[in-house]
Amino acid sequence: MDIYLIRHTKTETVTGLCYGQTNVALADSFDDEARLIREKLPDLLPDCLIISSPLSRCVQLAHTFRKSVKLDDRLQEVNFGDWEKQRFDDIEPSLLKKWTENFVTESPPNGESFSDLCRRAGSFWDELLLKHPAEQVLLITHAGVIRALFAHVLQLPPANAFKIRVDVGSVHKLQHTNDYTYVHYINH
Repeated sequence: MDIYLIRHTKTETVTGLCYGQTNVALADSFDDEARLIREKLPDLLPDCLIISSPLSRCVQLAHTFRKSVKLDDRLQEVNFGDWEKQRFDDIEPSLLKKWTENFVTESPPNGESFSDLCRRAGSFWDELLLKHPAEQVLLITHAGVIRALFAHVLQLPPANAFKIRVDVGSVHKLQHTNDYTYVHYINH
């Protein structure tokens, strides 16, 4: 099974805005960016399964491949809780510092930690491999989820997943065969 992890395209947001599970508009460059992503992928097989985060920035990209896509809440970005839609500069500095120094285990108020995201993404991954739904799978998701999936697949300490670069509009290919997952490329 060839599995492509695809990060959504650029958003039209204010720099420094917390928008993990908030729906935000995509940048005017969406059509061009979506075309570039499609060019990075092989031809889609007839049974290709496309699974997307339910957030609009991912669903819009998923629909450029096919109109019929599956949505899975486990592919949503980290939940910033009370910090959603706030600028990082406007968050109480001591709370922000506590979180940034311990983001793996520390949650924003009413949000989730990176470890929480890793458990959620890992649950999705394990179910995907168990069901083996298609020979080709596109996962349209977010940087945090892609890093969480790499942490799960590669058995990395969660903090080390942030050493993996995940650009906007990037494609990452994994292949699962004979009960083993290989990484073909990252951040293409």
